[in-house]
Amino acid sequence: MTLAMLQAALLIGVGATVIMDLWGMLLRRLGIATLNFAMVGRWAGHLMKGRARHEAIAKAEPVANEVAWGWLIHYGIGVLFAVMLVGMVGEGWLGAPTLWPALAWGVVTVAAPLCFMQPLMGAGFFASRTPTPGRNCLKSLVTHSVFGVGLFLSAVVVAID
Repeated sequence: MTLAMLQAALLIGVGATVIMDLWGMLLRRLGIATLNFAMVGRWAGHLMKGRARHEAIAKAEPVANEVAWGWLIHYGIGVLFAVMLVGMVGEGWLGAPTLWPALAWGVVTVAAPLCFMQPLMGAGFFASRTPTPGRNCLKSLVTHSVFGVGLFLSAVVVAID
């Protein structure tokens, strides 16, 4: 991957994550609960102390700067996913982005929270330990689809020759 591709991927990842966050703001205004990124920071803080799995991360001891860490990790993951997409689709896509690879990748990335983060934070695989697993999975799928659209829109803005 060239430096230009990496720089484009960084901008695309940040842009797509901002779009996903705007979606989250809309959901909150509509009264729909969304992820509290402080819990991601709390999880990471406990991971640094050697504890990866929790029964319920919200009940775990708070850690210093968990809100800031959560947001930093959230954006880092968005950039990582964008770098992975650019690595898969190549430089040609950066010059003429199309929706489908970005949207498909956005959908694929939903596996990260459903199969990795949620189980470690106490929500179970596919949110199975929450009161409404199907609804939560659908909400995650839609949010990651919005991220995929954000990858495409951001790629259009930063298209390279």
